[in-house]
Amino acid sequence: MASMRIEKDSMGELQVPSKALYGAQTQRAVNNFPISGRRMPESFIRALLKAKAAAARANGQLGQLPLPVANAIVQASNELQRDKELMAHFPVDIFQTGSGTSSNMNANEVLATLASRILGEPVSANDHINCGQSSNDIIPSTIHISASIEVRDALLPALRHLVDEIRAKAVKVEGFIKTGRTHLMDAMPVTLGQSLHGWASQMEQNISRLEQALPAMQTLAQGGTAVGTGINAHPEFAARFCQTLNHDTGMAFRPADNFFSHIGSQDAAVALSGQLKATAVSVMKMVNDLRWMNSGPLAGLGEIELEALQPGSSIMPGKVNPVVPEAAAMVAAQVMGNDTAITVGGQSGNFELNVMLPMIAHNLLESIGLLTNVSVLLADKAIASFTVNDARLKEALAKNPILVTALNPIIGYLKAAELAKLAYKEGRPIIEVAAEHTDLSIEELTRLLDPAKLTRGGL
Repeated sequence: MASMRIEKDSMGELQVPSKALYGAQTQRAVNNFPISGRRMPESFIRALLKAKAAAARANGQLGQLPLPVANAIVQASNELQRDKELMAHFPVDIFQTGSGTSSNMNANEVLATLASRILGEPVSANDHINCGQSSNDIIPSTIHISASIEVRDALLPALRHLVDEIRAKAVKVEGFIKTGRTHLMDAMPVTLGQSLHGWASQMEQNISRLEQALPAMQTLAQGGTAVGTGINAHPEFAARFCQTLNHDTGMAFRPADNFFSHIGSQDAAVALSGQLKATAVSVMKMVNDLRWMNSGPLAGLGEIELEALQPGSSIMPGKVNPVVPEAAAMVAAQVMGNDTAITVGGQSGNFELNVMLPMIAHNLLESIGLLTNVSVLLADKAIASFTVNDARLKEALAKNPILVTALNPIIGYLKAAELAKLAYKEGRPIIEVAAEHTDLSIEELTRLLDPAKLTRGGL
């Protein structure tokens, strides 16, 4: 058994592993919440440490902490963030007290241990590390800080990379004309490039919406302390906190106009999650299109061939499946599920505090991380590398009776419908059927029903 030491908090004595940097309150949380075995995301812990360092700097500048103590806290935070075993110091389960107090005290205790070693004298987890703070404002603030950093530094670059690859591929495949489909049924022709530019536009709109969500995420509850009144925080603390945090992160955090709203609710996080869900919906549409076009290759559409990445069956030799689009579809489903949980969490703002903060933090950051990773994978392993089966495209296009739509202004809808039905029934090209049953010549029909011309609206 691991050797233990005795730690003490306001509730009494408790055994803690001898080598642990944390103390009694963290150990109580470990004992109380053996629920999922999943810890808070590393990106959240890193943001929490940045927040603690910013608070120490602000309190040092404002005379709320002795400068040597403030500097020791900042140094401890920096050392922790360089520690390759960082998460070993943060063992608290996601499903804990709804305010995230356990995670806040976990950080306070670890930083107090390290700062005490640096300073050579005791540094208090509550009186020094947590000076001018409450779990009720530092945890909501850390949700905003961590999500803002991850969206800016990870998700948006990944989505831009995906857009770039889609646009580049669209240019390469612009000359390929395929049967359009509505309701999964034959429709007027489109170019493959037009389809891909549509995907790129969807993703660009998602990027724009995510960018629009960031300013609200950069407003912080910090300074509201326990209930929003700012008890025990210096009047200038919130502003100084944001200044030092912005210097560290290069972002534009600012105190919330109203601390009560930011402590009692998680509306900005719910809104950001909604935009992540919208991005997931776009991903699902795109990968399902890829799967359909890749289907077969003999009994399906077989219009494109995705890169072969691994054997597709443990029993059927030679089978290759669209594994990256399938993985992306599962990511999309997970993000949608996370959003539902975040929505429920957002409803749990009871009076002066939301009490589902750790779950909201986890789900929000998980969605950002999943979308980040899968966007790069889709760009590099599906979009950039698929090939086009032009013969299959032309074969289907030549038999498509819906091209007769272009003749509506000349022969009328009812006559055109009659010709389409006849072409379907006889399995013949619409141009042959139209030549037999209208006064239009083959030459004129060839010009009117030219698929390339029809992809430009027939002009």
